[in-house]
Amino acid sequence: MPSLAPAEFAPRGTFLNSATLGLAPRRATEALRAFEDARASGSVHAPDVDADVERCRSAFATLVGLSPDDVATGSQTSQFVGLVAAGLPAGTRVLTAEEDFTSVLFPFLASPALDVRLVPLEELVESIDASVGLVAVSAVQSADGRLVDLAALADAAEAAGARTLVDVTQAAGWLPLADPRADYVVCGGYKWLLGPRGTAFLGVRPGLLDALPPLAAGWYAGEQRWESIYGPPLRLAGTARRLDVSPAWASWVGHAPALDLLLDLGIERIHAHDLGLANAFREGLGLPPGDSAIVSVPCPDDVTDRLAAAELRAAVRAGRLRLSFHLYNDEDDVEAALRVLA
Repeated sequence: MPSLAPAEFAPRGTFLNSATLGLAPRRATEALRAFEDARASGSVHAPDVDADVERCRSAFATLVGLSPDDVATGSQTSQFVGLVAAGLPAGTRVLTAEEDFTSVLFPFLASPALDVRLVPLEELVESIDASVGLVAVSAVQSADGRLVDLAALADAAEAAGARTLVDVTQAAGWLPLADPRADYVVCGGYKWLLGPRGTAFLGVRPGLLDALPPLAAGWYAGEQRWESIYGPPLRLAGTARRLDVSPAWASWVGHAPALDLLLDLGIERIHAHDLGLANAFREGLGLPPGDSAIVSVPCPDDVTDRLAAAELRAAVRAGRLRLSFHLYNDEDDVEAALRVLA
């Protein structure tokens, strides 16, 4: 199985670490270099970057089945999870998975007015009852790649009258998410979405925007951005843009071409490719097929030396070796990983 868009990527050695940081496509690197050249020459026109932000907003909306008006842009997922936490009434019970990534957990745990209940991931859906006000979970677990059944989660939450927050940072870009059926969808853009660090998204189901306080409102959240940079009155955008924070310009300039590439290739095609490689790796280890592009396996004591000797980049998470397969990987990468673990 050859890599997709091979002309766009040039990894050194074997790169199986997209769950930590995605590779930059050539087109994104070129856009970033052009921006930095313009900055060095003093010729950047800041309002021009708004078009890149909007390209990214529209692309993410397409990925998760929302309108661009329902998507806010920021820099970190925890920032957006914090807005959801801040909008909950005191005493709300929040149900989460105890082993989830802490950007999903900490904003709720740091809110003393909330009643946070943590359960093992495999017990999450069955633990949703009428006492729960919000369920917050990652669609794909960072540590080991386990998937949440989003349909079952949505069904259980709707039956109980609970809202849902789903972090798709480890899912968007390889897992089809055209209708995640979540009330709030958060995502960091620098992993499977191949963006520079410093881009993040919040999708809000229509009708729920007023439940989120615009705590970080600044000039970029204004209805007319470049006319809301001084003085009162408060004049926020009427869409989810009211939750935007001022963008790190270079990050959005570099992310827009990367998102274009993903949409051009198609997430269904990327999903089949990534999962095919991950399952080829599992088969090589004598493991059954799985449903995730992330594979977590026991970690040899000398794993650091083995990875360095093979020039293979992966990650150790929760005491296990985590390998993640994406569109720029191929069968040679699978064989290289199997040799490391031989």
